[in-house]
Formats: sequence, structure tokens, C-alpha cells
Amino acid sequence: MGTIGTEIIAFIVATVGLVLVSSTIPIDYWKVSSIDGTVITTATYWSNLWKTCVTDSTGVSNCKDFPSMLALDGYIQAVRGLVLFGMAFGFLAAILCFIGMDCTYIGGSEKTNDKILVTGAVFHFLGGIADAAGYCLFATRLGRAAFARLAERGVVRYEIGSPVYIGLVGSVCIILGSIFYAASVYRVFVPKREVDVSSQRKDTSPQNYVPLTKNKTLFSREYNTSTQSRTSSPSRSQMSGTSQITGISETNAFV
Repeated sequence: MGTIGTEIIAFIVATVGLVLVSSTIPIDYWKVSSIDGTVITTATYWSNLWKTCVTDSTGVSNCKDFPSMLALDGYIQAVRGLVLFGMAFGFLAAILCFIGMDCTYIGGSEKTNDKILVTGAVFHFLGGIADAAGYCLFATRLGRAAFARLAERGVVRYEIGSPVYIGLVGSVCIILGSIFYAASVYRVFVPKREVDVSSQRKDTSPQNYVPLTKNKTLFSREYNTSTQSRTSSPSRSQMSGTSQITGISETNAFV
């Protein structure tokens, strides 16, 4: 898979995760509890990060907004802060990653795009971790309240609602998107290796091919070839001696 294809997949996965996390903020039924009985006494208690409500058998809901932040439970404040922090980092990361992608041609040079994309991937990762921590904290507090041995009678025990599961899936998608972004710009983390071109050159003719070793280079091969050519060619003194013998033999034949 090419770099552009990996970046497109990462952008889709991270954006889907960001949308899922954002959709859980206004959704109701973060925690829900039902009291079964007759038609008259059946009621459903539910709440989210902003209010708590009760719905009777006729479908009428009575809600009460949470008081000021100072009067809230500590874990509700922490969940709010973590989820909103993750959303803020996610939107900023989506903008940076969109600018740094190779297919958008916005960031500038290749090195600049890689740096912007790595920054966006880091923000996506931090935002996904913050979102996942918020949802896990909320689920943990509900689990402790539901399975407490010393729970008093008459206390409403809540169960985890669907927004928590949707948010966890969205957080995982954001983290996966950041990993795909980082994988698409691996050249930032792995430096380019310089290849010795001379060591890869090979002579196509098998008779003149000499394997290159540590002590033998291309120059030594040329030197050997020139030496062989000198040895095979006759020297000037030999040629002169041969010519003299040939001249004497011709003179004798004439006489």
C-alpha cells in the first residue's frame, strides 16, 4: 500500500472516531437504571454528564440539571475535562493532518508535510488516550457502585449506557488513525541510506568479470587487463630481431 493510501485510510479512521466521540457528549443514558413493578410504579432513571432524569411509565421525563462544578462529584468533572480535552486535540490534529497529507498539496515541501503530519498524529494519539481514559473512569465508578457489597437498600444502581461503548470505540479508532499516520511518514524516523553505486556495477561479459573484494576495485581490474595486453603483445626489441633474421635469410636466398 502506498503512502497516500495509508494516509487516506488514517484520515477516515481518525475522523470517524472523532465523530463518534463528539456524538456522545449530548447523548442521554450514559448510565441507566430501571425499577420494575406494575405499570404504575415502573420508572427509568438515567443521566449523562449534564443532567439526571427519571422517566415514568407514561413516557414523561422529569430532569434536573447538575449544579455548579464545585458541587459536582469529582469523577464527573474529570470525565468532562478528559473528553473535552480529547475533542479539542482531535479537531486540531484533524486540521494538521489534512494540511500535511501528500494528496492535499497544502503543506509545502515533502519534509514540511512530514513534520506537520507527525505533529497531527501525536495530537490524535494524545486526544484518543484522553477520551479513552474519561470513558474508562466513568465505567469504573459505575462498576464500583454496582458491585459494592455495602450498598444500602433503596439506593439506585446504574448500568453503563450505550454512549460509553460508542465513545470507547471512537477512542480506539482515533488511536489507530494516529498509528496509521505515523506509519505513513516512516521516512522521518528512518534516515535515508547512502548506496555505493560503484560497488554494485558489474561487467556483463563473463570472461572479463572479476569479483570486487576489499583489496580489488575497478581500477585493479583495469590494471590487470592492461598488464595482460602488454604481456601478449611482442616487445619492440623482439620485433627488430625478427626483422633482421628475415632480412639475412632473404639475402642468402638471392645469392
